[in-house]
Amino acid sequence: MKHDYDFVIVGGGSAGCVLANRLSEDPSTRVLVLEAGRSDYPWDLYIHMPGAFQFTIGKRFYDWQYESDPEPHMFGRRIAHARGKVLGGSSSINAMNFQRGNPMDYQRWGHEKGMENWDYAHCLPYFKRMEQAIAGEDEWRGGDGPLKVERGPAKNPLFDAVFEAAQQAGYSLTDDVNGYKQEGFSTFDRNIHNGRRLSAARAYLHPVRSRPNLDIRTNAFVSGIIMNGKRAVGVNYRRFGRNKSVRAAEVILCGGAINSPQLLQLSGIGDAEHLKSVGVEPIHHLPGVGENLQDHLETYVQYACKQPVSLAPALKWRNRPWIGLKWLFTHKGPAATNHFEAGGFVRGDDQVEYPNLMFHMLPLAIRVDGTAQPGHGYQGHIGPMFSDARGSLKIKSPDPREHPSMVFNYLSTDQDRREWVDAIRVARKILTQPAFEEFNGGELSPGVEVQTDEQILDFVRREAETGLHPSCTAKLGIDEMSVLDPASFRVWGIEGLRVVDASAMPLITNGNIYAPVMMIAERAADLILGNEPLAPLDTPFYKHVQQSPAS
Repeated sequence: MKHDYDFVIVGGGSAGCVLANRLSEDPSTRVLVLEAGRSDYPWDLYIHMPGAFQFTIGKRFYDWQYESDPEPHMFGRRIAHARGKVLGGSSSINAMNFQRGNPMDYQRWGHEKGMENWDYAHCLPYFKRMEQAIAGEDEWRGGDGPLKVERGPAKNPLFDAVFEAAQQAGYSLTDDVNGYKQEGFSTFDRNIHNGRRLSAARAYLHPVRSRPNLDIRTNAFVSGIIMNGKRAVGVNYRRFGRNKSVRAAEVILCGGAINSPQLLQLSGIGDAEHLKSVGVEPIHHLPGVGENLQDHLETYVQYACKQPVSLAPALKWRNRPWIGLKWLFTHKGPAATNHFEAGGFVRGDDQVEYPNLMFHMLPLAIRVDGTAQPGHGYQGHIGPMFSDARGSLKIKSPDPREHPSMVFNYLSTDQDRREWVDAIRVARKILTQPAFEEFNGGELSPGVEVQTDEQILDFVRREAETGLHPSCTAKLGIDEMSVLDPASFRVWGIEGLRVVDASAMPLITNGNIYAPVMMIAERAADLILGNEPLAPLDTPFYKHVQQSPAS
């Protein structure tokens, strides 16, 4: 059958940028990227200025503004879910935290049936291939990849305090949370280079966009997959008010954990009964599409600061022009960082095998929407990493512009609730150590009156926000709820169709998910092209040894 391209990549976000780069390396291969958002223009300072990410999240010009259905265990709140509406996807609007996850995450993946080649040894070489760790190459970190990863400077005295306080609270330090030992406190990696955001588009796509065999079309909203029986042969899309279609030998969905399952369902691939109920003719019954939805929930434990060392002055309107100009001409100053420069990974109790809580330190008391506490303050972001709550995503109609129904079921399980109580107590334990005595002006949030387990859970139900890590809605695997072949990323039962993005994850990882998504895409590129896979690396990693009661 005649086709216009060898590969059509639907979505120019994190995974799509990696695939566009790798698949177009062969000049005989024709690749088209369709991105529904606009381009990440160099003059758009809100994208490229690291400290300005709060001005992109939740704004319709940058964000698709998804939200959950009323969450049944969160007082019926709808939780906002920002997704990037621009080339580079969410990597162009996120907080730029670069966390691979714990090696044990990939051991868990490798224990899933059919996923034996997705353990840490098989994933590590792809992490190394993609990155250029400015702190230095070693057994665990890459040295010449497209993605330059810088370590936060963490020069504010509040960062010194958190490192000392963590040790006073009984936790350890580590040299590199993305290296041998994730557990402990350290400065954090960010996808920032020379004071500018280094999105997936800047790292992977812009350096190669002049290739004659690579076409990139922004403002191209894909409405459905063109099917010939059970083979995908192209996509329909709308651009600048005109309906268009394109034929391809392979269609690769890279829209993320929300859009990719939505597009599958709109195209008749999903649970047949549900599709019929919303007016979509089923083509292939695949009940796992949109199921297994996972995310990280997080909240803030905030304190007033007795000393004028926080970043509060940077928020004052009279100071913002000078901060912006300093960044514009020097790429330095408060606007040149994401401010999440340090933190740690800890176990909420000694019964868990490896860290289940992530802690980010921020020398400012502020919400993700930019609402700040008055005066100087600081906060710890905290949240469990391994909730066993599972949600689902379902289209509500055949209209591709109608956002799907999403229920994450936050706080729906005993484990989730128990770990949330542990999380708040751990954050308070760290932030009230003697190292903070000279700074601690009193707890602002949740507030000293919040003490019992139920009071803590009510606070979380009322205030917690998503960590913006939706994932796992078209998982790799071979069981009846799996959607993708682990050896090829092909949609089970459909020819010519693959999904490569966060939806492919079988289980969410321990930390921000940008780095794992990039690794998945790097590995998928080799599988798609039939390249010899990188040899697994039997590199050691830290394992906590649990003490027996008698020891």
